[in-house]
Amino acid sequence: MSAEPTETAGLLRELEPIVETNVNRHLANAREWFPHEYVPWSDGTNFDGVLGGQAWEPGQSKLSEAARTALIVNLLTEDNLPSYHHEIAAMFSRDGAWGTWVHRWTAEEGRHAVAIRDYLLTTRAVDPVALERARMSHMEVGYTNDNDGVLESIAYVAFQELATRVSHRNTGRFSDDPVCDQLLARVAADENLHMLFYRDVLLAAFDLAPNAATRAVLNTARRFQMPGHTIENFNRKSVQIAMAGIYDLRIHHDEVLMPVLRQLRVFEREELSGDGESARAELVDFLAGLDNAATRFTEQRDARRARAAARR
Repeated sequence: MSAEPTETAGLLRELEPIVETNVNRHLANAREWFPHEYVPWSDGTNFDGVLGGQAWEPGQSKLSEAARTALIVNLLTEDNLPSYHHEIAAMFSRDGAWGTWVHRWTAEEGRHAVAIRDYLLTTRAVDPVALERARMSHMEVGYTNDNDGVLESIAYVAFQELATRVSHRNTGRFSDDPVCDQLLARVAADENLHMLFYRDVLLAAFDLAPNAATRAVLNTARRFQMPGHTIENFNRKSVQIAMAGIYDLRIHHDEVLMPVLRQLRVFEREELSGDGESARAELVDFLAGLDNAATRFTEQRDARRARAAARR
């Protein structure tokens, strides 16, 4: 095997043919869709303000508090798209196949924010003033890619796109609103294609630089945070979402980390040596600890729910 390429422009160049192949596959598989078709416009009425409509109040929302929180977090995360575009364009390039992907991905992600916001406002599911203030606050913070180089960045988005798909899909199911469920299923389908793109590029990176890629995956799994972690009161909102079963440690371990790692064949690769072997052993230990923590969380949540049911 040749020496592993450095995690710089050289690696990006070596991955360019793989990126081109996966961009073409994505464009062939991506289905055109239109946000306006998923929004129940006939439910909408004017809000108070310059048009003199009806002021929002909580009783107008058909969603539970946990569902509203999840939708707001999902939307605010999508809203930071300008920062994400800047970061991935700076990391991967605006030229060639990488550039084609960066711009296509940005266009598709922008559609998600449009659709979710239109749904929330038309159905009066959330306070529109609080939502706009939260958007302004979150976007003013921006987003900074804190991954260490190209390999970690690719590893991060492979995990993150799957986490986003799962979060949207579970939020739709939890909403108890068929319209919301249908919309978020459509959004989740996009996120799944995004995950497949990044996962397969990461798979190619493993073939080029297996030891460095294994270390990158370990570092990413250890430090993983959703891109919306800078949302105000994100930790409190995350706990609420986890307690509802929309996205929690068990889901993160079983439905996000493990499926990607299995597809990458991390645990069965025979070409690892030195730091790659060490990183894989550390990854096994990390996953065992995460699995135990997930079990403790679900047991505690189940006990809490049982106590609440007994009181009722």
